[in-house]
Amino acid sequence: MSLRDEKIKSLLGINLDDLKDGELQELCNEILESKIHGLCFSLYEDEQQPGDFVNDEQIIRRLNILKPYTDWIRTFSSISEHARIVEIAVDMGFKTLVGAWLSDDLSNNEKEIDGLLKLSSEGLVNIAAVGNEVIYRKELEEYQLISYIDHVKANTPSIPVGYVDAYYEFRDRPSITNACDIILANCYPFWEGCASEYSLLYMKDMYNEAIKASNGKKVIITETGWPSKGSDLWGAHPSYRNYLKYFIDAQLWSKEENIDMFYFSSFDESWKVEAEGDVGAYWGIWNKDEKIKF
Repeated sequence: MSLRDEKIKSLLGINLDDLKDGELQELCNEILESKIHGLCFSLYEDEQQPGDFVNDEQIIRRLNILKPYTDWIRTFSSISEHARIVEIAVDMGFKTLVGAWLSDDLSNNEKEIDGLLKLSSEGLVNIAAVGNEVIYRKELEEYQLISYIDHVKANTPSIPVGYVDAYYEFRDRPSITNACDIILANCYPFWEGCASEYSLLYMKDMYNEAIKASNGKKVIITETGWPSKGSDLWGAHPSYRNYLKYFIDAQLWSKEENIDMFYFSSFDESWKVEAEGDVGAYWGIWNKDEKIKF
């Protein structure tokens, strides 16, 4: 363990409410500079949205920003420029959790699965994620998703294959859990309206629900985070201070318990406002102009 890691672990149990914003910022920077496990990669700049072409220069620039702070990148699709993210990231030395984006568009699903298998065959995938919250969105039936998972497993025998969804889906849908090699659970106290002061306890409960459902399989937290701005959701209040505190709590806990966690997200993305409301644009560690928010 490095001196920096020892210092960070010594902060476990500190009352963050006693710290000023500047002290919280300093602690966030210490944690980030010690390296966090993984980051969800945010591709799009301010005016861009899914479907827009993104060049390699933009991908390289953003990956270079993240490189000092993590060894793992999570991507959400396996076609077009999203495949280029994976190719470039591996060339830069990142490990990858690569997703195939599934929906009710079955023809596009085939392209995504083919893309994921191609990237896997080229040795560019460390963990394969077959779909992201497609059951939560009610866009596929369980048997359809399991068929895709089984197909990818059959063609990638040396790579762990899983599916990403809210932690409780693995509890409520044991057939999906059984189909996965690895459990990829999203844990968001914010989206369940949890007040900031109870958010770490709530996330621990979420993680433990996934652990209990996993039948001994490894559980990775594939998304968690807190927005720095936006409207309240019941008791959950987006604010800069709550955003700093949640990052500290989540990272210290994951380091203490040796939990693999992909933090959401790397950069703020304005396009998410349409689907998620005003909070959707403010989950990044870096803002939309690629300036660190700490």
